[in-house]
Parts: sequence; C-alpha cells; structure tokens
Amino acid sequence: MSLAGRVALVTGASQGIGRACALKLAESGATVALAARNQEKLNDTVQQIASQGGQAAAFALDVADEEQIKATIRSALTQFGKIDILVNNAGITRDQLVMRMKRADWDAVLQTNLTAAYLCIQQVIGSMLKQRWGRIINMTSVFGQMGQAGQANYAASKAGLIGLTMAIAREVGSRNITCNAVAPGFIETAMTSAFSEEFKQNALKNIPLGRIGTPQDVANAVAFLASEDASYITGHVLSVNGGMLM
Repeated sequence: MSLAGRVALVTGASQGIGRACALKLAESGATVALAARNQEKLNDTVQQIASQGGQAAAFALDVADEEQIKATIRSALTQFGKIDILVNNAGITRDQLVMRMKRADWDAVLQTNLTAAYLCIQQVIGSMLKQRWGRIINMTSVFGQMGQAGQANYAASKAGLIGLTMAIAREVGSRNITCNAVAPGFIETAMTSAFSEEFKQNALKNIPLGRIGTPQDVANAVAFLASEDASYITGHVLSVNGGMLM
C-alpha cells in the first residue's frame, strides 16, 4: 500500500487516532501535513516522522474557525503543491443528557465534528479535481451508527459525517476521487482512558474480539482507504469496532 509521492492532510493530528494516522501515512510513504491546536505535540510528531526518514510539517489549526481552515490549507498547498489525501479526524465531545444540554455545547460539537469536515473538503477538493485523484476519509464513530445516551450532539455529528461521506462520494466519483468513512468503536485514547475500570469491563462484554481497540487499528484502516488497493471503494463506512456493532 505504497503512498509514495502522495501528500496527506490530517486534522486532529496531535494525539490519539489522528497522530497514529499521520504516523502510518508517513510510514507508507506519504508526505504529511499535521494540523491541530497543540503546536508542541505536532512538532514532536513531525520530528518522529523525520527521524524515521519521512517528511512532514505542522500547522496550528482550530477547525472550529473557518478562516483558520482556509489559511492552513492554503499554506499546506503552497508548501507541498497539492493535497491528495484528506483525513477529517478532529473531533470533540460535550456530553450531557439532552434535557440538560446547552445549545452552546450542541453547536460546538456540530461545528467541530461536522461543519469543519465540510469546510476542509471544500478547500482541498480543487486540488484533487485538478489532478483527477483524491482520497477523502472522514472519521465517524460507532455511536453515529447506533446512538449513545448522553451524546445526542456527538452521535448526530458523527451520523451527519456518514451522510456527508456518501454525498461527496457521489459528487466526485467520476473524477477518480473516493470518499469513505472509518467508524471506530471503543479505542484506547486519552479520551477513553478517563473512563472507570468498571465502565471498560462492561464495554468489553459487548466486543466479540474481547479487547479494546488501539489507534493503530484505526490508522491501518485509514491507510488502506488512502491507497490504490481501495480504488474501487467509495461511499463506504468501514467499521473498526471489534464486532461491537454488526
């Protein structure tokens, strides 16, 4: 699954799944533009990629800000000349029961998780159309497929990403551009590490493979969808959940 000669942009790349995706894409040969709010963590990942013989650059970006998205992608295009692969990974949670959920928490999650993905696609699509090749990969969630109490905003944003994925796949398929989604289940990240041991054990009971997933599990799926091996796959949601939903 060589990605030599390709340029990838990964949002939310400073930690967790986004960082793992950036490392895997670089390992596969892609030049990677890493974007997130934490510049220090981004720089560490860029150094790690460089130490392994890869090429990467860090871009400070808050995807909740439309003007920052436009400026960052302009900078990446100027530096690398193109963007072949877009991984819309940046996301947040603001969990609360719907009867108590503040409108600001609804808006923040939809803006970061869904609207930002649309804006990033809009900014990179010209580059992909020009060269008649592209891979757009949106990071949804098992909870966008099955719902989750206390996460009405998060589940809605992730379900929206699935609809966005299919719409974009239909729009640009004739130009040799694919658009797919990856739906992680319970993955061991900084976000899930805060859960109690009891919660984790209960979650494991619903996972046929009997283990919590790793960021690398998700990154492997992203690298596959970014490659030529997945050239006839589009509008698809690839579940990486250990059988949690089937």
